[in-house]
Amino acid sequence: MNYRLIGKYTGNILLVEGIFLLPAIAVAMAYREPQSARAIAIAALITLLPGILLSCIRVHRSISMSEGFVVCALGWIVLSLFGALPFYISGEIPRYIDCWFETVSGFTTTGSSILTNVEAMSHGLLYWRSFTHWIGGMGVLVFLLAILPLAKGDGGPLQLMKAESPGPSVGKLVPKISTTAKITYIIYFAMTVLMVIILLFEGMPLFDAVMNTFGTAGTGGFAIKNNSIAAYPSQLVQMTIGVFMALFGVNFSVYYLMLTRKWKDVLHNEEFRWYWIIMLGASLLIAINVFRGFYPGDFGQAFRDSFFSVSSVMTTTGYCTADFGKWPEFSRYMLLLVMCIGASAGSTGGGLKVSRVLLLFKHLRLQMCQMIHPRRVRSVRMDKRRVDNSVMFGTTAFLAAYLCILIVSVVLVSLDGKSFETTFSAVICTFNNIGPGLGMVGPTGNFSAFSDFSKFVLSVDMLFGRLEIFPLLFLLSPEVWMTKRLSTPIVSD
Repeated sequence: MNYRLIGKYTGNILLVEGIFLLPAIAVAMAYREPQSARAIAIAALITLLPGILLSCIRVHRSISMSEGFVVCALGWIVLSLFGALPFYISGEIPRYIDCWFETVSGFTTTGSSILTNVEAMSHGLLYWRSFTHWIGGMGVLVFLLAILPLAKGDGGPLQLMKAESPGPSVGKLVPKISTTAKITYIIYFAMTVLMVIILLFEGMPLFDAVMNTFGTAGTGGFAIKNNSIAAYPSQLVQMTIGVFMALFGVNFSVYYLMLTRKWKDVLHNEEFRWYWIIMLGASLLIAINVFRGFYPGDFGQAFRDSFFSVSSVMTTTGYCTADFGKWPEFSRYMLLLVMCIGASAGSTGGGLKVSRVLLLFKHLRLQMCQMIHPRRVRSVRMDKRRVDNSVMFGTTAFLAAYLCILIVSVVLVSLDGKSFETTFSAVICTFNNIGPGLGMVGPTGNFSAFSDFSKFVLSVDMLFGRLEIFPLLFLLSPEVWMTKRLSTPIVSD
């Protein structure tokens, strides 16, 4: 393991984070919040100094897969530790464990919160809190690949992309990974700007439009109102946010195919089709289930609220317009199901991912067919292409690790003595980067009642979920740190 290389990448991450803190200072000053501006400025200085020093380290070799995973996991932990400083220095969140929980929730685009009155926060810190969603949505390492000449040669950029990008496999839109990262961020930025403009035309104030867009684009769901999106009575605003949540849950490679007019490839994309089938199908079933008891005579409103809720939890955003914790059992557990399925691979959403669920079902079907016809040679296919065995092995390994971490986390959090519904949904919604769950952590609840130990466990679950388990496991593995690379190809700075 090359410690100089890891230090350099960690420095680059801190440098970018320090620069990203600067607009929050401007927001605080614009709203005449000197204490908030001072706290953010001190935090920016503390972040920039080690960032500048570490980024000056010179390295002369590319990055391996294990090093890429370690850089990714360590980078996200450091990002969260330093990102929590503005909240702590300002005193608006007095306890550091709460600051760290809130910041991890922001960067991992989870949206779970310990705040009981979010409207009491200053504008500068509300901006930083929501902006962490936008940064974490596409990933800080992907951003670095888009703007800096990092990890050249020997597949280095691909190792970083694999470590941070969600999904069972990572592909390139164009031959160069850095160009792929740029294209992805251009699409991400363009969709963000488009949503802000639409919300402004619909009458939402500028600050609110930008903050709600950050939460939607990153599929994070940090609200700036205590009633979340229900605070905006306009049905047009609510449906705009609901639709954009769904759009940000689509694999961004599909948008690239649309831009390059490869419509056949879009239509043949199985994950894209099943993503919409699951979302619209679940919305319709829930609307039918809640119609009579909660929306008598207004099926349109029942479908709007059910679609918004399904779009929110399936893309793991976490906004809400209705308290689905009070809905019938069928609707609540239907939402729990789509929480676990999650959004598409290559999107800003969390969860298992639709493509991974499809692969597991296809693999199950293949195994059953081989038991019936043992001499027949068949393979798992996705989008009419054969799926490599390494992808299938990785998918099954991911599921095994997912279940193990889920079980251990539920056992640890149960020490708080909360109800099973609260404990289980708290782990599910943090592990899948969703935000609200059921019981005490429902749409109108929060995580402030949990112990410091449970908040730490749930924060680690958020990191496991956003990094899709393996990078954090690599970081915690002593064998990875003791392993020496057999080859050290030379590359230029």
